[in-house]
Amino acid sequence: MRRLVAAGALAVLATLAMLVGAAPAFAHAQFEGSDPADGASLATGPQTVTLTFSDTMQQGFNTITVTGPDGAQYQAAGDPKAQDTTVSIGVNPLGPAGVYQIGYRVLSDDGHPITGQIGFTLTQPGPGAGTQAAAPTAAAPTSQAPVAQAAQEDQESGGMPVWPWIVGAIVLVAAGVVVAMRLGRSS
Repeated sequence: MRRLVAAGALAVLATLAMLVGAAPAFAHAQFEGSDPADGASLATGPQTVTLTFSDTMQQGFNTITVTGPDGAQYQAAGDPKAQDTTVSIGVNPLGPAGVYQIGYRVLSDDGHPITGQIGFTLTQPGPGAGTQAAAPTAAAPTSQAPVAQAAQEDQESGGMPVWPWIVGAIVLVAAGVVVAMRLGRSS
């Protein structure tokens, strides 16, 4: 009977270890807030846009755009700066009054991209003119395009799927039950 209890306890501990090992796969960084805040109304435009996340952010590969109601972009030239859990970029003087959209694609410390969009309203027109966004250009098709596209889709999906962990846990529990039953018969 002791062997049966020991084998069952071992199976439970192994299953818990697998599930605890899967926990980091579930813990992706998330958007927590911004300055200016989403939905804020401002009389004057901000000099900087700062986005805050639940995890440390990587430097490089980050993009933040500030687009006005006229379709012009107002973010400063250069790359956004990541520091701890924030990513920020300078903002040029804003133009017409209206809703401004802040679009972002940033890279968390665990390597997963986070994308989103927030907005704020400028209640008084500013002196800025912004720059018109360049129209996207069509890339020439290459034999590697499907591979690159598949890699990008995999990266944007949020990481490894959960189902292999679930199947592994079921197989491990089943193996523990089989071992426990065999050890129980030999006693």
